[in-house]
This record gives sequence, structure tokens and C-alpha cells, in this order.
Amino acid sequence: MKNLKNVNHKVDVCVIGGGIAGICAALSAARNGVSVALIHDRPVLGGASSSENRVHICGADRHNQIPNMRETGIVEELRLENLRKNPFKNYYIWDTILYEKVRFEPNIKLFLNATCMDAKNIGNKIKEITAWQLTTQTFHHVEAKIFIDCSGDAILAPLTGALWTMGRESSSKYNESLADKKGNKYTMGMTCLFQAIDIGKPVVFEPPKWAYKYPNENDLPYGLNGHKHIEMGYWWIELGGMDNCIDNAEKIKDELLKIVFGVWDHIKNYCINKEVAKNWAIDWIQFLPTKRESRRYIGDYVLTQNDILAEGKFHDIVAYGGWTMDDHNSGGFNSKEYKKQPTIFHKTPSPYGIPYRILYSKNISNLMFAGRCISVSHMALSSTRVQATCGVIGQAVGTASAIAVKNNLTPREVGRKKIKELQQLLLADDCYLPWIKQEFSPLTKNAKLRASAGNPEPLRDGISRPVGSNNHRWDCKIGDFVEYIFNRVTKVKKVTIVFDSALSKLIQLSHHQIDNQLTSPPPELVKEFHIDIYNGKRWKTIFIEKDNYQRLRKIIINRKILGIRLYLDKTWGSIKTAVYAFYLD
Repeated sequence: MKNLKNVNHKVDVCVIGGGIAGICAALSAARNGVSVALIHDRPVLGGASSSENRVHICGADRHNQIPNMRETGIVEELRLENLRKNPFKNYYIWDTILYEKVRFEPNIKLFLNATCMDAKNIGNKIKEITAWQLTTQTFHHVEAKIFIDCSGDAILAPLTGALWTMGRESSSKYNESLADKKGNKYTMGMTCLFQAIDIGKPVVFEPPKWAYKYPNENDLPYGLNGHKHIEMGYWWIELGGMDNCIDNAEKIKDELLKIVFGVWDHIKNYCINKEVAKNWAIDWIQFLPTKRESRRYIGDYVLTQNDILAEGKFHDIVAYGGWTMDDHNSGGFNSKEYKKQPTIFHKTPSPYGIPYRILYSKNISNLMFAGRCISVSHMALSSTRVQATCGVIGQAVGTASAIAVKNNLTPREVGRKKIKELQQLLLADDCYLPWIKQEFSPLTKNAKLRASAGNPEPLRDGISRPVGSNNHRWDCKIGDFVEYIFNRVTKVKKVTIVFDSALSKLIQLSHHQIDNQLTSPPPELVKEFHIDIYNGKRWKTIFIEKDNYQRLRKIIINRKILGIRLYLDKTWGSIKTAVYAFYLD
């Protein structure tokens, strides 16, 4: 080791893990003005959503079963970017979009193929971590003020002495009615997916000799339905819940591969409905299993089933969830119980609030976390673990880390002293926080607001999505404008606009066969707009956009003016559109 290269780095925030949670944490911290290192142990970003795993990004809208609950903020930014640049849902293009977002974001140093393998503490504070980068054969030593673990497996827990747990608590632990009576060390298992393609002519499949054999329909668990959905699947090829999915990950993977090839052999050669698959061939096999559950940190609070069912109305809400408590049977593919019911979907409200206190370590003063390793019970994890929820949590943690660095505070002190500031920063970045309104500057509140048609007042009501029967938006059409007029010359630094990105529709980033998915920017979304300013004598155009595909736009003005006007010139297809927010700083 002494003859290998060692490189030292010093940043404000170090993020471990480049899945959706880690990406959102790194981007939000960097965009809030602090330096960031993102350490990721794979060649591509995206974690479970990447081309290596291909798991769909889902969350509180439950594949649009709950309209208008789609996550916004950076998660929405990534989804809309994908609609604009990747209409065929190619996973390699998705990898590239994520790479581009992170690699070319100022303030981020990206380390791919780099595995966190050691950490040094000074008392209860992490001083630095060491990552081994396979491709360069280099040890990277990263010193930071705040460390954010988005690794999924909570790698910094055993390396730093941070408190953690694993498995299913007894029902008496947190008085959870859905928890096991006695509790155990079991978790939800790991899955290997496959992807198939119709090549237009019959294809013979000869399985590897080591693949398992499943000649009968009853050899396989739930969800076959005559193998109608063979393009991408199956999530129920799952093992490892009754094993240790960290210690024995490779052994579990080997078993999963034997099952995957055996299932495809059944589909092609034994299924009673095998004619459906006669022209289909395997296009991709997942060799890196997707984990659902392993270590979970202990924070200042542990979110439980009861908190979720009570809607999570905490004072320190920084994110929200809404996926059902989707509790997979630990026995996995080979258990008798699993063949009857691989998972149980327990009802949850959507949305429910997620508090800040579950996102930092109870005993390591500068350790935060996002993703499936947050401080939750097993039952709560069965809902919070899905990727869109992990993403909004990641953005909250990244934003909080920037506040901590800028104010020389610990994460815990941010919660005690700066929680309102954190919430308002998140709202300003289009992160929805249930029951909390965005607060605007006097510049926005006191100016005269007028529109060419309709009532523009919802643009500054502090809520940027439909909630219940209130749409909280200015309904308009192409050619309309909205403006602020001041009673004296006023300095405007920037204008923020939140367009209609069709939160009532489904954006799905995968080949999973779900109907009514958007494959291009929503027709309602404004594509072209321009901004004029008023100097007391005339209106002057200062900004023109011809290819907008994002919901959130922040445009620097930095001028002294008497008025500012937003014109809507074109959408992605619809005559009617809407704007949810238009405000000034």
C-alpha cells in the first residue's frame, strides 16, 4: 500500500454514495454555495435507477394513483431532463444525464469507482474518510466539515462508531401494530431483474447448466399472469432477507442468477402461455442486485409506523413520503409464504411529513444521512425507502449541510436554530413541504400584481401545487402575461418562476410496463417565454427562452426597475397552461 498513490482533498461536505439520494444531496449542497466531494463506488451514477440496476423511481404519487403528489425539486428536475433528452427511456442516456448534472456542477468533485474503506474520528467527530479508486489505483483521503452517508448500507456506521440497527423491531419496541410480535434480524431481500426484447422472429433459449429448473407454474411465486409483462422484470425474484445481505451479498447474488435464468427458461420452454414469449430474447441481466434494506442509523428521533399513519405533522418537516408501507416477506423466492404473498402493501396517507431529526446521527456530531439508511423503524422504512422519497430527503440533507457549514453549526444545531431557514430554502428550490407555506420578500408582497387575464394572486400564495380543491396557480394561455409594478425604482436581483409540469400525470423512468407515461415534456409546460422590464418610459426585453423544459426557473435580473413582466410565448403542445409561482428577490 505504501507504494500506491495517495491524494489529499479538503472540502466542506463529503457525500458517500451516488444514488438518487446522494446526487440530490451533493447538488443541493453545491448549489447552496459549499464545496462538495461525491464518492461513488460504481462507474455510473444513479444507484438503483442506473443502467446497472434499472429500478423505476417511484414515490408519494404511487405511479400517479395519488394525483399531484409527484416529488418536485431536484428529483423533478432530473425527470424533466430525462423527458427532454431521453424519450425512449434508454438507461445509458439516463446514466449520462446524471453524470452531466453532477460532473459539470460547480463546487462538486466527483470520484467514480471509489469505495469508502476507512474513516478517522477525533472524538465524536469524523475528520476524514479514505476511498480506494479502482481505476486509478489511488487512495483518496477526503477531509470535510460535514459527512453525508447515502451509501444505502450505512458504510460510515461501522467505520465511525455511529449508532445503527438492522432487522425488524418487535411490535412492543415502538408500539407498532404491523411489526412482528417478537422481532428478528431479518430484512427485506435483494432482487436481480432481467430485460427482454422482441426481435420479431422465434428465439430458442438454452439455459446455463447451473440454472435452476422450474417446469411447473406452481414452482414460481406470485405475479406471473401468463407472463404478459416480460419486457422488464421481475421484482419478486428476491432473496437474502433471512441472510445478511452485506456479509453474504455475493452468495445471494449467485443464487439470484440461478433463479433468473431458471425463470426465463420456464417462460421460454415450460410456461402454459409460452407462445407469448416465442419471439423474445434476454437483452440484459442484472449482476448487481438491488437491496431494499440493511443497516439503518439511529438519529435523534426514529420515525415509526405510527408517525406515518398520523401524517407526520412535525414542526421540523423537511421532506415528505407517501408510498405504501411495502413490506416484503423476508423468506424470499424460495419460501412457501412468499409464493403466496411476496409483499404486503399497508395503507399510508400521502403525503406524510418526514422530520429533520431522523437525518443526522445521534452520537457522531457531523454525520448526516439520506436514502434507505435513515433513522426509521423497519415498518417506516418499508415506505420511506423508495427512490423519489430518498431524493427529496437527499435534497433536504444537502441543503442543511450547507447551512451548517456557513454558520459553523453541527447538524443538530441546524435543527434547533435554523429549521425555519432550512424549510424556506427548500421551498424556494421547489421542494414541497406539506402544511408549510413559502414566505416571500417584501418586494414580492408589496408590489402591484397584474395579469392580462385571470387572477394572478395564487402566484404569491406560498403553495406551488394543487392541494385538495385549491389549485394554487394562475390559469392562463399562450400569449398571456403577468407583471409586477413598483411605486418607485426598485433593485430586483432575480425572478423565480414555477411552471406547470403536469404533476397530475405520470413520469416513469423505466421500461416497466405502466400505461399513460409521458415520453416527452408535458404539453402544458411552457417552452418559450420572455421577460421585459419597465424603466418608467418603455418596456424592454432582457431575457428570451426558446427551449425551456423545466418547472423551476431562476433568472438573474440585477437591475433597478419600475416593473417586470413575464410573457408566455409557447408550450410543448397545449394552448392552455398555468404558472404556480412568480416572485422576486
